[in-house]
Amino acid sequence: MPQTITAAAHSELIIKKSRFICCVQPMTDRATAQAVVAALWEQHPGAAHVCWALLAGGQSAAVDDGEPSGTAGRPMLDVLRHQDLEGVLATVVRYFGGVKLGAGGLVRAYTDSVAQALLKTEKAAIVRLRTLRCKVPYAMEGMLRREIEAARATLEQVEHGDDVTLAFSLPDAAAAALQASLSEAGHGRILWLADDDAIE
Repeated sequence: MPQTITAAAHSELIIKKSRFICCVQPMTDRATAQAVVAALWEQHPGAAHVCWALLAGGQSAAVDDGEPSGTAGRPMLDVLRHQDLEGVLATVVRYFGGVKLGAGGLVRAYTDSVAQALLKTEKAAIVRLRTLRCKVPYAMEGMLRREIEAARATLEQVEHGDDVTLAFSLPDAAAAALQASLSEAGHGRILWLADDDAIE
């Protein structure tokens, strides 16, 4: 199950006089990630590189920022993937110490920087929610509300018209089972609405 981190965490490594300052933090989009990287350049004008990796679905990115291709951004991204994380930005500010590390040394340095920072984080499972919408006769509203509460679903919206229209959300993995049990309890009198059926 994919996880994210609950707060930012930092690490700092000194390898052959080069400083690697890492931050991992929750992040869901590339534009915000780029703003964070720009801010790091302002905080560290003397840095040689600010490399970063973002794992956030279609917004994901891996940037070497002048390091040899494939030695920084991609290894950082691989650490995030290996830990089954989602919605996480890893940045590493490097101050060059005058000693070249070679491709293998760079990969290890950037990998270790991210791994060390992640050791200090708390992780939380990402629970994908699904919203269900239905119409029921007034006589069934109480029963439906009780069943929704018993299933620990969240009642999002209730509209009273000719019938009662309810929208509620719950973890995606539990949605099909609840829908089936409600349909059975409702003896065919629950009308399930598709996502594009607007609640009026």
